[in-house]
Amino acid sequence: MASMFDITGACVAVTGGGGVLCGAMARALAAAGAKVAVIDYNLAGAQAVAKAIAGDGGTAVAVGANVLEKAAVEKALADTLEAFGRVDVLVNGAGGNKKDATSAPPVAFFDLPADAIRWVFELNCLGTILPSQVFGRYMAGRGEGNIINISSMNAFRPLTNIAAYSGAKAAVSNFTQWLAVYMAQRHSTKIRVNAIAPGFFLTEQNRFLLTDEATGEPTPRGRLIIDHTPMGRYGDPDDLVGALIWLMSDASRFVTGVVVPVDGGFSAFSGV
Repeated sequence: MASMFDITGACVAVTGGGGVLCGAMARALAAAGAKVAVIDYNLAGAQAVAKAIAGDGGTAVAVGANVLEKAAVEKALADTLEAFGRVDVLVNGAGGNKKDATSAPPVAFFDLPADAIRWVFELNCLGTILPSQVFGRYMAGRGEGNIINISSMNAFRPLTNIAAYSGAKAAVSNFTQWLAVYMAQRHSTKIRVNAIAPGFFLTEQNRFLLTDEATGEPTPRGRLIIDHTPMGRYGDPDDLVGALIWLMSDASRFVTGVVVPVDGGFSAFSGV
């Protein structure tokens, strides 16, 4: 059974790898024996994660790239191939919300600036599609590969105040299903495409919504989330690792086009 989940030697590219959640995933994958290209717009953040991996005895390379620029993503693929010789898995983790696109009182939905909404849609949706085009073309040429997108619980249950982010992540889930069928039917049944939908994890993007800046205590919104999560807590970044390794490994070799919630039961709870 252990061999089914073995990812030793897998070459993985992680976009958004310099961030909190994807940085933790990158470190965990390296600890499990994978070689990781940590790709991020913030090169310093990517370098910090790659340095931490190397310090733990793992193999990683930091790659600076803007996932909204196709030429930059093509360069990131070339850099990853130069470092590792091949790419087996793409994790599309780049994404996030923007405070200016959040209709928290006193800001009304009707007054959200188009530029802020566009920023959220482009980062989450286009920032998943463009790397999938670039790395997906490479995988199609090889006849095998694995793409894992990072969706969100917002794709299952649209949340108040964050219409742009909810809509963008719903698009990521839909695109995951579409791409899974396209790659299997048009290119190779050995190319799988799936997604993980994290529940509520504290990150720099949502901390201002979920915790009081002065006290560190949960905001009323944060308390509501905890009360509607049967496991009674926020997720820890390491909670995503098991699902990620499963989707990467031969243990899920007949799984494609699914979106896996990792949410402490939030999506299963009606509130009563």
